[in-house]
Amino acid sequence: MSPTNATTELSVEGMTCASCVGRVERALRAVPGVDDASVNLATERARVQGAVPLEALLAAVDKAGYDARPIDPEGAAVADDAAARREAERGVLRRELLLAAALAFPVFILEMGAHLVPAMHHWVEHSLGMQRSWLIQFVLATLVLLFPGRRFHVAGIPALLRLAPDMNSLVAVGTLAAWGYSVVAIFAPGLLPAGTVNVYYEAAAVIVVLVLLGRYLEARAKGRTSEAIQRLVGLQPKLARVVRGGRSVEIPIDDVVPGDLLELRPGERVPVDGEVVEGRSFVDESMITGEPVPVEKPVGAAVVGGTVNQQGALTVRATAVGAHTVLARIIRLVEQAQGGKLPIQALVDRVTLWFVPAVMLAALLTFLAWMLFGPEPALGLALVNAVAVLIIACPCAMGLATPTSIMVGTGRGAELGVLFRKGEALQLLRDTTVVAVDKTGTLTEGRPALTDLELAEGFARDEVLRLVAAVESRSEHPIARAIVDAAEAAGIAVPEAGDFESVTGMGVCAGVGGRRVEVGADRYMRALGLDADAFAATAARLGGEGKSPLYAAVDGRLAAILAVADPVKPDTPAAIAALHALGLKVAMVTGDNARTAQAIAARLGIDEVVAEVLPEGKVDAVRRLKAAHGRLAFVGDGINDAPALAEADVGLAIGTGTDIAVEAADVVLMSGSLQGVPNAIALSKATIGNIRQNLFWAFAYNTALVPVAAGVLYPAFGILLSPILAAGAMSLSSVFVLGNALRLRGFTPPAPAAGMEEGQA
Repeated sequence: MSPTNATTELSVEGMTCASCVGRVERALRAVPGVDDASVNLATERARVQGAVPLEALLAAVDKAGYDARPIDPEGAAVADDAAARREAERGVLRRELLLAAALAFPVFILEMGAHLVPAMHHWVEHSLGMQRSWLIQFVLATLVLLFPGRRFHVAGIPALLRLAPDMNSLVAVGTLAAWGYSVVAIFAPGLLPAGTVNVYYEAAAVIVVLVLLGRYLEARAKGRTSEAIQRLVGLQPKLARVVRGGRSVEIPIDDVVPGDLLELRPGERVPVDGEVVEGRSFVDESMITGEPVPVEKPVGAAVVGGTVNQQGALTVRATAVGAHTVLARIIRLVEQAQGGKLPIQALVDRVTLWFVPAVMLAALLTFLAWMLFGPEPALGLALVNAVAVLIIACPCAMGLATPTSIMVGTGRGAELGVLFRKGEALQLLRDTTVVAVDKTGTLTEGRPALTDLELAEGFARDEVLRLVAAVESRSEHPIARAIVDAAEAAGIAVPEAGDFESVTGMGVCAGVGGRRVEVGADRYMRALGLDADAFAATAARLGGEGKSPLYAAVDGRLAAILAVADPVKPDTPAAIAALHALGLKVAMVTGDNARTAQAIAARLGIDEVVAEVLPEGKVDAVRRLKAAHGRLAFVGDGINDAPALAEADVGLAIGTGTDIAVEAADVVLMSGSLQGVPNAIALSKATIGNIRQNLFWAFAYNTALVPVAAGVLYPAFGILLSPILAAGAMSLSSVFVLGNALRLRGFTPPAPAAGMEEGQA
């Protein structure tokens, strides 16, 4: 097989804790030609950079003791397979857990009941006898270790023999030590010092039950962390109605090819990306953009696979299918972000790689310390405390702390129309102090529109707009096009204009239905002998807003003053206010003239303006702002602003559902709304805060409880930590971390799109 591409993705099975992640990464990085390797415990994936034969990567993972298989980077069905595999694993864990619990329960009752309840002790002693009770416990505990507990020994013992112990090794050594000691106590008690003959079958059996319970709860919680991906995959219909041979037939979605004509009924999901060739309807694109208002789709409009058709029937020509659809690209973006590693994870990886060997050393030292300095029965106490150290110190919670929060956070972002291309952007965005925004297409609509029309006495709005639009329909200027569009949007029929003339530096004039119409600047009106002073106050206001006023004259009389400008998007003021509420400075970087830029900035409360810069000048502006304010996020359209997006610490591209500028940006805002920026930053802050809570819990838990398990409280307080309690605490720590990460599903954006339900997940 030929070498892989620059980036290869592998599915890695068998990893159980953070130390597993470190070993797989180390094995992959040791392969000649690998530039870097990143492994994620929560997604069970490895991403390898470098041109290396696939067989070499698979062999390296296999040698490290894990199973790997390649993932097709273009395949959108990967998430389906992963979900099915996780569901099967959950089923196996559930069966093993129930079997282990059924076998361990009598062992626990016979041993712990006899210790805790005097009546139980008498009953066991007189009806069964202690030797027979121990034999029953031996049989049941052995069955627990042989069947449901087998998974720990099959994986853990070989890892230990390779001198690369993992969580399975800790459980295997701990349970086998307790079981082996108990076997000697029953069948060869003479080998043990006097007073140390006792059995610990209940510890071995119950530890297996509790660790399996933790694994099962983890598996269920992990499934919930990836629900965002599963929902995205579920948006695409399985079947499509295609016109073939003059008739409509239903075929599997995988058989649709570009150019196919698809029939779409009201209420159906759009199967693939396409272009409307017949019909008119509104399409709900909220699943893609996060915006709940349906978008009108006339003939020629683009539609996105996975969105929902409303009332009308449409015929759509397929333009992109399979892995090339917008939905498939979104799924890949979310998966890539979920598999990413944050800078905060580097410390965790370094610590956890050596954590398990350190724990085994701590357990050995605990055993020796109790043997040498402990009270009688020293051997029994030494064994119990060493097993407690082995069991409680598993670094599962450390390994899950960061990736689970990333998975839930990026998934919630996708639901809000915020796509993190790189997981690292989550951490970088949190520390942003200044947000620089492009003006055209970001703060504003990006196209001229008629914003003001004030009439002189004796004139009607629709009539003046009809006459002016008729004249301007003969002009190619963008301002002219905006006036015509305004008339058409108002339902005004625009008549033909004759005798059209363009007066250089002044304006235009034409005849419309026997009436003479002139449109131009104030100097044109003065040249025509008309006094524009009646509109002086309006002209001053428009000038203050950065707009250039135009005047219209009809039949030699001044009829109206009007202005065409690139209007500010309706949601921009709220977005700027939300950024300020987050404690951020906002700067505008634009190629527009300084007067217009300053006027818009004053209106929106923008803190700093850099105007009249070319695209290459935007890069210099970004550097200056970074030097002055610190970490900077740049928001642009992702195409014209690519250099500035790349220069910024974090680049956010204002995209649309059908044209995502993903290459230059770290974050893509699908809705095209600036409201996505405060949402992305607030989500970043929430996610990093969640990760820090998880890491604090994981590290504090291990730091505090390993010494307790070793017995440091015994001399002063007589407190020892039972291996059973250690196993329960270890399982609960992982479940706590996962549960805390899942809280991010309820994240409420500070600038929700109109109609978005609060806390929607």
